[in-house]
Amino acid sequence: MHAVFADPKTDFVFKKLFGTEEHKDLLIALLNALLGLKGDRCIAAVTFLREEERPRVQELKFSIVDVKCRDGRGTVFVVEMQVLKVEGFEKRVVYNAAKAYVGQ
Repeated sequence: MHAVFADPKTDFVFKKLFGTEEHKDLLIALLNALLGLKGDRCIAAVTFLREEERPRVQELKFSIVDVKCRDGRGTVFVVEMQVLKVEGFEKRVVYNAAKAYVGQ
């Protein structure tokens, strides 16, 4: 019998492992390590966003930003993990980046 593990790259499993208030410190450590952030560029805080927003981009039905980050300098940015190639991904990245920029 082979051991079966849940794939942490799936949205459901990732949220169970890292997407809770009690595991924020684990998520921050993971993102800082994966993104190679150092010093005041390190993520200092994350916010889990659950709301769905209707973008003005016709090809996108909705946009869900799971993790909004703030670094030691106060810069806000979003982190999204994408496993599969999805139509309209580039437009979603621009849309989410614009939302983060305007929100500052």
